[in-house]
Amino acid sequence: MTELEEVVDEGTEHKTWKGKLWSVVKIILIIVVTGGLLYYVFSKVPFVKIKYRLTHANRAWLTAAILCYVASMLFSSWRLLSFFKSIGLKLDWRFNLRLYFLGLCYNVLLPGGIGGDGYKIYLLHKRYKLPTKKVFWAILFDRLSGFWAIGAIVVGLIILIPNFPYHLAYPLTIVSIGSIVYYVVARKFFKEYTHNFFQGHAKAIGVQTMQLLCIICLLLAQDFSGKFAPYLLSFLFSSLAAIIPFSLGGGGIRDALLLTLARSFSLPEDMAVYLSFGFYLISIIVALFGVYYVLRPKRLEAGLHGINEDENQSA
Repeated sequence: MTELEEVVDEGTEHKTWKGKLWSVVKIILIIVVTGGLLYYVFSKVPFVKIKYRLTHANRAWLTAAILCYVASMLFSSWRLLSFFKSIGLKLDWRFNLRLYFLGLCYNVLLPGGIGGDGYKIYLLHKRYKLPTKKVFWAILFDRLSGFWAIGAIVVGLIILIPNFPYHLAYPLTIVSIGSIVYYVVARKFFKEYTHNFFQGHAKAIGVQTMQLLCIICLLLAQDFSGKFAPYLLSFLFSSLAAIIPFSLGGGGIRDALLLTLARSFSLPEDMAVYLSFGFYLISIIVALFGVYYVLRPKRLEAGLHGINEDENQSA
């Protein structure tokens, strides 16, 4: 059972002793997995090298990297709003954005509990009286759009990779057929969630594009002048691995995979780890925006005078 389904089935107010025990065990696993992977990575690439790159990086480009990551989160919040609208949940964009950053904080800084997505499902079900499964599927399609966007951009980057071992027709065909099948299946069996299908997936491209720009800025902060494509492609592959639940916001897993891919692409290992670790630090910094709403959840609706009217329309 996934974390989201646990919240859907149990809620957060009636967790059994087994659920509480599992939460404790999960926190321990997260710490062990994240710590173990980071130990492995820094045993291969001394942390002092990464620290040197971070402390001597161009501050202007580092600031640009943070802004690009913030922009990707704004795109991501906007994308989620499209899937909520598909099920008739018309949230105030400011409330949705605050809730998104609160969820981001749970995902990155406070893993092991109900998680950001689980909290959103619980809160929206409680407030708007929508079936939890309905909100769950909207969030799931939001995630699926992100996977699709990564696949589409990967194909575009492959074109820029010199000496790619396979004919470009293969990845193009796979993505094209996969996209058609994906849409047909979604349209046939989950029609309600496809009302804003193309709009949501266009925004998903925006999310991944801004995150790639974040990586480019991190590279430029090191006065990089080589080919961007191998680093960007490696980053996208590591993004898929970062969704594994037993890690602290993807920490450790992304670093280990980028280190492995760096060897495959003959890239400097310390540069690859600098990118993954730098991106991880940026994600933590941005997630801190949500701490305020974790500590004061009632402030989610502060100043939104029309939210009650929206709630009545959605109920």
